[in-house]
Amino acid sequence: MIRVGGIAPLTTIDFPGRLAAVLFLQGCPWRCDYCHNPHLLPPRGAAGIEWTAALAFLRRRRGLLDGVVFSGGEPTLQRSLPSAIAQVRGQGYRVALHTGGMYPDRLRTFLPQLDWIGLDIKAPQHLYDTITHRRHSGRTTALALHHVLDSGVAYECRTTWHPGLFPEIELQRLADELAQAGVKHWTLQECRLDGRPHPHWKTPELARLGHAFETFTFRRG
Repeated sequence: MIRVGGIAPLTTIDFPGRLAAVLFLQGCPWRCDYCHNPHLLPPRGAAGIEWTAALAFLRRRRGLLDGVVFSGGEPTLQRSLPSAIAQVRGQGYRVALHTGGMYPDRLRTFLPQLDWIGLDIKAPQHLYDTITHRRHSGRTTALALHHVLDSGVAYECRTTWHPGLFPEIELQRLADELAQAGVKHWTLQECRLDGRPHPHWKTPELARLGHAFETFTFRRG
């Protein structure tokens, strides 16, 4: 039914306020150079977990966990995702989604099924295609962002950045774009290369970047 590439049995950071498991779904249409899960990029992985086995795992964890995160890869690539979400909710779990916004029309249809969403924002609009290596990727993410903000579902926009991706002046441009779009919650994450900080890492001007948001978080490492 749904292609699961891996499971993280416990997380305290991927679904705010919840003890959750993460289901990493297989497949992603973008090719960001800094991807942390390249084994999940192909639509079908060499080794996967049967959906029935994933559901059985979640049944055994009821009472210990209260949330499930669908992550990836890009979970919205799989058309069976709404049905999978419904089955997980049927077990009594709250559900979160991590997405890059690649399929905004699909996302809009099942946003009401979600309790929280983390939307990856890669770059300012004019640099998006350079990061993802796919045309019009910024346009689709902008539409996904519109749907998320319009839905009323709790959310966080997050950006993974190091100075080799684009300079700090462009990071400030991204902050301005997000604020103008109506984003209230933004997290900036340090991008690591092979587990290490970028050799020319310099912490950006966080006060300047975050002043327009209700909540702004900077995550190192």
